[in-house]
Amino acid sequence: MRRKTNYRAWGSVGHYIQGPGLLEEIESYASEFGQAHFYIIDVFFYDEWKEKLKALYRNSKSTFSCRVYEGEITHRKIAEFQKQAVGTEIDTVIAIGGGKSIDAAKVTAARMDCALLICPTIASTDAPTSAMSILYSEDGKMNEIMLHKRNPDLVLADSRIIAQAPARFLTAGMGDALSTYFEGLSNIQSGHENYVWCDKKPFVSTVSGRAIAKCCYETLIRDGYAAKLACERHLCVPALENIIECNILMSGLGFENVGCSIAHAIGNAITVLPEGENLMHGERVGFGVICQLAAEHYDTKTLEEVLNFCIMIGIPVCFEDMSIELTEENLQQIAEESLEADSWQACSRTCQKEDIVQIMKIADAFGCDYKKKHAVK
Repeated sequence: MRRKTNYRAWGSVGHYIQGPGLLEEIESYASEFGQAHFYIIDVFFYDEWKEKLKALYRNSKSTFSCRVYEGEITHRKIAEFQKQAVGTEIDTVIAIGGGKSIDAAKVTAARMDCALLICPTIASTDAPTSAMSILYSEDGKMNEIMLHKRNPDLVLADSRIIAQAPARFLTAGMGDALSTYFEGLSNIQSGHENYVWCDKKPFVSTVSGRAIAKCCYETLIRDGYAAKLACERHLCVPALENIIECNILMSGLGFENVGCSIAHAIGNAITVLPEGENLMHGERVGFGVICQLAAEHYDTKTLEEVLNFCIMIGIPVCFEDMSIELTEENLQQIAEESLEADSWQACSRTCQKEDIVQIMKIADAFGCDYKKKHAVK
């Protein structure tokens, strides 16, 4: 049920710093918040950064310990990190890695009331700046959205490291960021609450949140394609820097302060199918944006602008792009799963399962027709 409110609220990361080579200065930045540092490092970076940290802390007054992160983020895994951290009497938690290691660090820092620093190694989601963590069951199913009282104290986005990652991560981040503006408009029009402490009291978006969501979209359209090409060549050019900021900071501030809607409801639900598990979050949400434009009757100019953008950077615009068969059974499964999402409440229209099936069919038709007209294979 939608909770009505006359209160508006803003939540944001304490500080955000971005640039090439920043992570080489992590000891210095972390020591501004405390002197006993606990690192949670993604398994892909653990061996490399464990050795680098030894060198960076050689002459430091601060101390550090580090633990490897892999797999799903569960209550059991968080309890293990907390137990390890307690033994070292830490005052600062630092994440180096992708979304799940970041979420694990958020929960650990919140439970221990520590400072929190986030160092994303990819720009595939807007998780780094938010006060939100997604937890999973032991069998890998998303089962809890946890909202924290405060956002990370500092996000350090090392663009050199992000530029070395496969471009698909950056592209997926753009798909996620693409939803920010359109989902924000849904929430504004419906008066639906945002994600700022909304488990305590409902708040709606601020004018600032709306402005950032709009700027996020404009930056994607202007710089997205150039950034993808630059990332494929590992080049830290201005367009790539702009999109890193867009994917991490603008989209993060945007979704937290203006909320989610149809794009995430459908995008997340696609994981109910085995083929959906092979897609990145932003790839599914990008297609969800097309569904949202269909559901909310956007004009042809906007629809074609979004379709063209998605095709240029490699975001799916139809079920064929996702290697999913357009069958009634598949659509029914996705529709039923999507109705579990609270974000449907932000939609200006009330949708039942059959309505969602129709929305996905027309969205698929939009994508297929656009590709056919423009000879896109």
